[in-house]
Amino acid sequence: MIELKTPGEIDKMAVTGEFVGHVLATLAGEAAPGVNLMDLEHRARKLVADRGATSCYWDYSPSFGRGPFRNVICLSVNDAVLHGLPWDYTLKDGDVLTMDFAVTIDGWSADSAHTVIVGAADPADTALVESTRRALDAAIAAAVPGGHLGDISAAIGEVAKGAGYAVNTDFGGHGIGRTMHEDPHVPNLGKRGRGLPLRPGMTLALEPWWARGTNKLAHDPDGWTLRSADGSNTAHSEHTIAITEHGPRVLTARAA
Repeated sequence: MIELKTPGEIDKMAVTGEFVGHVLATLAGEAAPGVNLMDLEHRARKLVADRGATSCYWDYSPSFGRGPFRNVICLSVNDAVLHGLPWDYTLKDGDVLTMDFAVTIDGWSADSAHTVIVGAADPADTALVESTRRALDAAIAAAVPGGHLGDISAAIGEVAKGAGYAVNTDFGGHGIGRTMHEDPHVPNLGKRGRGLPLRPGMTLALEPWWARGTNKLAHDPDGWTLRSADGSNTAHSEHTIAITEHGPRVLTARAA
């Protein structure tokens, strides 16, 4: 079932989203060669505790993971793209780091992911990261009343295809609101004019992601981390948005 949120409820989600954006911007500024992933995890834990927020990840036990997840942020490096389990790893120059973070404040959730390149960047990695950001912008632009869910999925897939990347459809975006994962599922491939009609009050987490090489995934022994099957670097961009009568509203925007 899809719950349409009122303008007041969307405003409450925006409070959570602002915090999510703040945490990701803070950690992006601190990610540098020599920084350990666990330093970023513990920094995130402190920010969550200081705000009085509740992590959506801590104790999360979905069917696709080896639960419970006992961290407050997913940190995925290089060929790791989704559900990265923070571990004792020191970032190196040129590492591609994806941070995926979701919390609940006063009963309302927000979810966002941000990929950064640590230190000097390989131009191919820069192009990869930028392609996911363009796809996210295109998806947001398509999230308008009167459209269809397929418009969002098609917008993402068109950017990927145009940039030469293959898309995996096992994991994509999702509804969000009172919990982190709600209906509907939002694939990163689709056909325009198809699927669920878009209505004001729908709140979605849109998240294009892909690898430089394959669209196949491999599971780490940790039971959580998903990597590109060919070892190529990956990127992931995500925002929580609301569809309003006036168009899409980004709830997890990060300060420049």
